[in-house]
Amino acid sequence: MSGEVLQLRGVGVRRDQSMLLRDVTWNVNENERWVVIGPNGAGKTTLLQIAATMLFPSEGEAAVLGEELGRTDLFELRPRIGFASSALAEKVPPDEKVIDLVLTGSYAIIGRWHEEYDSTDVTRAVELLDALGCAELIRRRFGTLSEGERKRVQIARALMPDPELLLLDEPAAGLDLGGREDLVGRLSTLANDPMAPTMALVTHHVEEVPEGFTHAMLLRRGSVVAMGKVDEVFTEEHLSRAFGLPLRVERQYGRWYARAAR
Repeated sequence: MSGEVLQLRGVGVRRDQSMLLRDVTWNVNENERWVVIGPNGAGKTTLLQIAATMLFPSEGEAAVLGEELGRTDLFELRPRIGFASSALAEKVPPDEKVIDLVLTGSYAIIGRWHEEYDSTDVTRAVELLDALGCAELIRRRFGTLSEGERKRVQIARALMPDPELLLLDEPAAGLDLGGREDLVGRLSTLANDPMAPTMALVTHHVEEVPEGFTHAMLLRRGSVVAMGKVDEVFTEEHLSRAFGLPLRVERQYGRWYARAAR
């Protein structure tokens, strides 16, 4: 596959009398690594749900991996997309074994049923869990995992089908400092891997942006404040406008930091 992985044209999402997204146009090309950032209620998760084919826009057009939403078979399209989110995790049966949860990512389903997996599938699942530092969790039940363990297992599951597009909705949310830094480091390694899929990550915090991400979008109240290459978007002017307060922004050793200006 080459060219544009994700195409949104004038996308809007309406819920009752509220517009969750307004006139969003977004092109994501192969091998780009995007971060979508903004305050609570900015529309970040809604945007990612459209990219994951979990939500259709009320206005505009959306195409994922060359397939226009509303005119394609989602059951064939979804296994080409890796998606990890807290909303998805809430649907996982608490007694589901970690190895089974990762394996079912091959079919973009939740809950092991009567699917057939061969030794190659199992080997891949184990290797992904190992790469994310949680190989020892293979036989554990999902409901017994810590928040950090759940995050890493979800990412392993999202990578299981060898997706062309990887979407991560607030992967570091709820983690302590050590858990956050471990996860950000692993995501940085993934982002810098030329064989990794095109990626888009949602977060509230610039501190959670892994090194190696190439592009950024800032959202506020459902509208785009700025988008483009990370260095051009993560300015004090743009971030202050997105979050509604004066910010001082710095970059050190490849990582970004933002603090209220005093």
